[in-house]
Amino acid sequence: MNTIHLPDGATKKRKRLGRGIATGTGKTAGKGHKGQNARSGGGVRPGFEGGQMPLYRRVARRGFSNYMFKTTYFPLNLDQLSQSFEENETVDLQSLRTKKIIGKNVENVKVLGRGEIDKALKIQGLAVSATAQSKIEAAGGTIAVGTTEGVEG
Repeated sequence: MNTIHLPDGATKKRKRLGRGIATGTGKTAGKGHKGQNARSGGGVRPGFEGGQMPLYRRVARRGFSNYMFKTTYFPLNLDQLSQSFEENETVDLQSLRTKKIIGKNVENVKVLGRGEIDKALKIQGLAVSATAQSKIEAAGGTIAVGTTEGVEG
């Protein structure tokens, strides 16, 4: 127990201000000569820019932004599905994760219409663009009810 010690550099000696010129922080104690920052209680508030209009007042903050609550979709094209899946396979979030097409943190996927598909696939729980939907159904595939979106993007 008495052989345990902290590693080198784990502790640092505190700076002793105003204790003579030999310390390196004697006399003015690291505050320089005169001026606002040398005084007791001196200094300026955070964000103060010497009288110039500060950044937080220059930047417009008007109106409402719903940006934080925006739903973002991971784009997935038909040519990717055609390469990765066999005939009559089910395409959902779990199967996409097991084939490592999407990462483990992806929550929303949208199938887009780029490329061609010649296999009948079962799409479940994914958003599908109108173009992709028509191509999937033309190939004999099915899309689970309530998961399609008419807008492509």
